[in-house]
Amino acid sequence: MPGHRRAPSTGAHGAPRRNATAILDATERLLARRASLSIVAIAAEAGVSRPTLYAHYKSIAGIIEAAVGRSVVQSLAAFEEARPGDGPADQALLRMAEASWKQLGRYDALARGAAEHLSAGAVHRTHEAMLAPLHAVIERGRREGVFRSDLPADWLMTLYFSIVHGADEHAAGQGIDRAKALQLLKRTLTDLFRGGRQARPGPAQQS
Repeated sequence: MPGHRRAPSTGAHGAPRRNATAILDATERLLARRASLSIVAIAAEAGVSRPTLYAHYKSIAGIIEAAVGRSVVQSLAAFEEARPGDGPADQALLRMAEASWKQLGRYDALARGAAEHLSAGAVHRTHEAMLAPLHAVIERGRREGVFRSDLPADWLMTLYFSIVHGADEHAAGQGIDRAKALQLLKRTLTDLFRGGRQARPGPAQQS
């Protein structure tokens, strides 16, 4: 059986981790090929037996959720590279949005799979790690007077992810250039988070 042939000789502790990684990688490859997902197809693509797959994940939704969770870890690193603590909060938000947009471009197939197989609650769980830096930027923007305070922070965070993902789906479905779509996304987020407030003028704008 494929799972038995792939069993490593370098120690039992590494085998489960490698198998789990192989299963997630295989799922992403199938999604990228727009292949129909099934336990049989994923196991075959990963080179593991179905019992091995079931030892890690009980359903396709569970596999997708784990794959999304893995991508979120990488997206969190991209968030950190966007320097959310630097400069005005509204500019930090736009850098974070651009980082999110680039990551979605990399994980477009996985995002489609999540939309098809995961509930809203599951998607929210996978993004929990990204809430803290976003919440910090929202609170800082409120202190700076550039973000609205009439809506709860958790509401704004939910809308942030919904808008970013919705924009990605719309751009893909309508064939919109991603660079152009990113500008539309930034404008939408700016309008939402400012709530009618004007951007604080920079030195060149001040009279």
